[in-house]
Amino acid sequence: MKKKTHFYYFMKSLKTHIILLVIILILFPSLIISAVLVKNYESHAVSVRESEISAQALLIANQIGSSDKFQKDQITSDLESQIAILSTLYDGRVLVVNDVYRIIYDTYNQDNRKIIIAREVMQSLRGETMISYDSENRYIEMTIPITNPEEASQKAKGVLVVSVSTDSIGLNKDYLKNLAMVVVSIIVFAFGAFGIFAAFVLTRPLKKISSAIEHVQGGYHGEETLQVNNFTETIEISEKFNEFFAKMKLMNDSREEFVSNVSHELKTPLTSIKVLADSINSMPDAPLEMYQEFMGDITNEIDRETKIINDLLSLVRMDKSSSDVNIENLNINELVEQILKRLQPIADKQKVALVLESFRPIMADVDEVKITLAITNLIENAIKYNRNDGEGWVHISLNADHQYFYLKVEDSGMGIPEESLDHIYERFYRVDKSHSREIGGTGLGLAITRNAVLMHRGAIKVYSVLGEGTTFDVRIPLKFIV
Repeated sequence: MKKKTHFYYFMKSLKTHIILLVIILILFPSLIISAVLVKNYESHAVSVRESEISAQALLIANQIGSSDKFQKDQITSDLESQIAILSTLYDGRVLVVNDVYRIIYDTYNQDNRKIIIAREVMQSLRGETMISYDSENRYIEMTIPITNPEEASQKAKGVLVVSVSTDSIGLNKDYLKNLAMVVVSIIVFAFGAFGIFAAFVLTRPLKKISSAIEHVQGGYHGEETLQVNNFTETIEISEKFNEFFAKMKLMNDSREEFVSNVSHELKTPLTSIKVLADSINSMPDAPLEMYQEFMGDITNEIDRETKIINDLLSLVRMDKSSSDVNIENLNINELVEQILKRLQPIADKQKVALVLESFRPIMADVDEVKITLAITNLIENAIKYNRNDGEGWVHISLNADHQYFYLKVEDSGMGIPEESLDHIYERFYRVDKSHSREIGGTGLGLAITRNAVLMHRGAIKVYSVLGEGTTFDVRIPLKFIV
């Protein structure tokens, strides 16, 4: 099983693929080129041999045709010598056949006076020169009409049949094949070695990247950045990895900070409750008024703890069900009016005037629970963090176009410092910690609001001047975008 696993990973390795690719790209072209060269050599050599033999055979055929002795089925001794030279020179056999298909001369002296019936001989007696090459048996055969060039009719009087061996061409062809295989083997070996070298060079940066990722998986917290500048691609991978790693570190830091903040926020009311409870227990003879005061403080701390837990649960539910929204087509004007009715007692207690301005009726696809939570948090914050001299106000306006509806919440409150504007949506972040504790703020309201707006594919922006007030602009699509 282990051997199979190692073999599987070996075959899946990029190094193996590079080596095989280099070998294949060299091997197949080399084999094709070798085969073409050997084939072209054979064709060219046979063509040259055929030209040489046909030229000499034609000359002999014309001489035989003009000889008087041929009329008596005989040839002169000079022609016999020329035929013998042709046969010896090309390691072949020559037959002289008359017009009745009888062999009158055979260089092998085997078939003299015998009858030869062959398609090529019959065609040559009709005036055609026939040439064929048998590559398997390695010989060239040609039949040439015997005519008298001095006669006008040029009628064939016989046929000169020439068969010559091409063993020398075959031997040369085999030699070229073997030589080509040796050359191909050397080339494949050389490029295989080059492929191995290239594979290690090309995969070295990937190994470095893999090592860096292993460090991250093992809890690596170093400040070094990945720098693999071997190739353009590895530079891009390094940049993306560094961006990813920075986001991971940021997420990890945020998670640790969040856990720390949750622990602190949950622990603080419990600590206060314990201190108050211990104080009561240490004073058994304390007056009733003190008991009532301490119990009231304990109740406030319990309420504060409950609010923190509820806000945390709201955030968790939004994080887990970001794709699980219950969309309904609602009247936004009525929704905002209902929210203002619920918040009016808080505004009256703070002596803050609430003003709603609706420019047109608005119907939109929203999750009622989540969008209500977002709008409530914005307006409640505007009320609680407002002026306490009886002159405070909160102005809410609703408007829409053909694509979005717009909610604007303006207040005359204390405002937000410019350096804090980028952090107000962070969980447990408070601009004024002391004031937030006085009014029961948890530092989670705006984080919940932003999550709810984003879940509706919307956007939220904030504008604020310290000491003058804050404005939140919310934009939500009328039709929910899946």
